[in-house]
Amino acid sequence: MAKEIERKFIVDTNLWRPADSGVHIRQGYLPISGKTVVRVRISGDRAWLTLKGENKGMVRQEFEYPIPLPDAGQILENLCVRPFIEKTRYPVKFAGADWSVDVFEGDNAGLVVAEIELLSEDQKIILPPWAGAEVTDDPRYYNSSLNAHPYSTFRPRNTDRI
Repeated sequence: MAKEIERKFIVDTNLWRPADSGVHIRQGYLPISGKTVVRVRISGDRAWLTLKGENKGMVRQEFEYPIPLPDAGQILENLCVRPFIEKTRYPVKFAGADWSVDVFEGDNAGLVVAEIELLSEDQKIILPPWAGAEVTDDPRYYNSSLNAHPYSTFRPRNTDRI
């Protein structure tokens, strides 16, 4: 079974700046009931269809398949709920680990989140100095939630602040 094990943190933008231009990502979600999420993502000149199960802490089932770029464009335009999630992703190496820092745009502007994918739930990591509050278990910060309830519409909790 394919699994995603991931932790998320709010980024302190006073301590982090992008080292390059990053990769623009545009993604949308197909309307579906239940706890499954179906996402179409275009990142640069590549595209994927991803199915994600319910989060159980930092773990969930994930199945991801590359799809032709023109198909992804058609799915986004014709089948996905609006608005799309737009962000620029920056790969960051820290303490031998691969992090992704996402700088959101549109209704989610102002939100900067760092993610790290883990091999196991008990994997130890060293947090970068720019990693602020952990939001792994806060569903407001799932990309699929940000689609329906953008960052601009909710007030961060005191624990979300850096």
